[in-house]
Amino acid sequence: IIAGLISCNTRTALDLTKVPVIPKPVEVKPTLSSFILSEATTIYLPDASKELEQIGSYLVVQLDAQTGLNLTLAEAQAPSNDNFIVLKLEPETIGLGAEGYVLNITEDLVEISASTPAGLFYGVQTLLQIVPINEELNPKVGTFEIATGTIKDSPVYSYRGAMLDVARHFFNVEDVKRYIDLLAVYKINYLHLHLADDQGWRIEIKSWPNLATHGGSTEVGGGEGGYYTQEQYKEIVEHAAERFITIVPEIDMPGHTNAALASYAELNCDGKARELYTGIEVGFSTLCTDNEITYKFVDDVVRELAEMTPGEYIHIGGDESHVTPLEDYIPFMERAQDIVESHGKKVLGWDEIAHASLKANAVVQFWDKASNALMGVQKGAKVLISPAKRTYLDMQYDSLSPLGLHWAAYIEVDSAYNWEPTALVPGVGRENIIGVESPLWTETITNMDDLEFMVFPRIVGHAEIGWTEPSARSWADFKHRLGSQCKRFEMLGINYYPSTRVPWK
Repeated sequence: IIAGLISCNTRTALDLTKVPVIPKPVEVKPTLSSFILSEATTIYLPDASKELEQIGSYLVVQLDAQTGLNLTLAEAQAPSNDNFIVLKLEPETIGLGAEGYVLNITEDLVEISASTPAGLFYGVQTLLQIVPINEELNPKVGTFEIATGTIKDSPVYSYRGAMLDVARHFFNVEDVKRYIDLLAVYKINYLHLHLADDQGWRIEIKSWPNLATHGGSTEVGGGEGGYYTQEQYKEIVEHAAERFITIVPEIDMPGHTNAALASYAELNCDGKARELYTGIEVGFSTLCTDNEITYKFVDDVVRELAEMTPGEYIHIGGDESHVTPLEDYIPFMERAQDIVESHGKKVLGWDEIAHASLKANAVVQFWDKASNALMGVQKGAKVLISPAKRTYLDMQYDSLSPLGLHWAAYIEVDSAYNWEPTALVPGVGRENIIGVESPLWTETITNMDDLEFMVFPRIVGHAEIGWTEPSARSWADFKHRLGSQCKRFEMLGINYYPSTRVPWK
């Protein structure tokens, strides 16, 4: 509720359970009153660490964009007035884990408490969904009423991810940062960057410079491509970290490697460099698994990536390596895993890697074959759930969609939401699954408008699947909460797909 003039003595009996938050929180207890947000409201940080200051500043900027209120951040001492928002780190936030939070809203204050900065950040995202959006920032509105009550919340899965393919079509640093900002709104905490494929190599490797300068010089359709310098990659990693998002870099191998094979002749078994490739076929390329130089190449690339990547995972691909015989593929993937571990990282790979012996802490990304996911679990691996038929954001919504492909399925918004990770593969249960990831392959995606149209609103449903217990989820309920997000999409400038299956408000 927005009102230009609300007396401090007049409180509307607002019901917090009626606020359409996504992902749906674990527990919401309303107290049927309201807190009045105005320019007099102060945001207070009792513990002024760098991370808390970043979160507090983020909240100030987002609230200003949403309401037009120019709020202030107080760090030194508690505000003297009784109208403030406080962000508190409390190690004893019981039973809510590393990403849980408590949001307590009374008539006098809004308090977000968590045991970690990440938890506080997720509490901030929930608060932003509770605060009304002033669609017309001019003329200014003086006060905003928000519902009182308590939300206790924590996620089902620790890995809630998105993947962006920057190899088929290149997306620059500012585009990737914008994508990170949009993912953060729905508590997504991993961004997997598919940095190399047949059509382009997108990361500077100082020990093999031709990978980026030659291998990165084109893209699908023959555009100019591009690549990230190491400084630019670090900038992306840092921006993501400020939004509590971990970057997972992927170098696909031994297939999907034509850009590398075109950059260095010695990576080919015949010693001849390949031509650059700008089509969309898959499965025709392979590193020479018998050559020792191949493993020096893999070691150098992984070493430089590991040095720039604070996150725990390096993704080694492993999918669709159709021209690599299995008797060559298996020892190659085993050596590649050794290399990743030697640089202090954990292995992530597409589900085909389950054919090899797996490291104790390896993760198999299930996209295609349930039998591979089960084989991975039987070999002691965890599973990241990304079924192409449900989570591939490059699949068309329907046969009339102007963008995307449909080799896996047509995926309307309800189909993207109506599934459960633990029900996909018999023998792969909650204890085997680290989380959910939504890949966007970019054969047909060339710019941010196209990207946003394919991603939103489907990824919002995936975010809820990763966060909220299945017993608390239903399409009948979700579609109405999603319909209420259109104002937020518009405020954020998101070019979303207005599915007719969603009652947009």
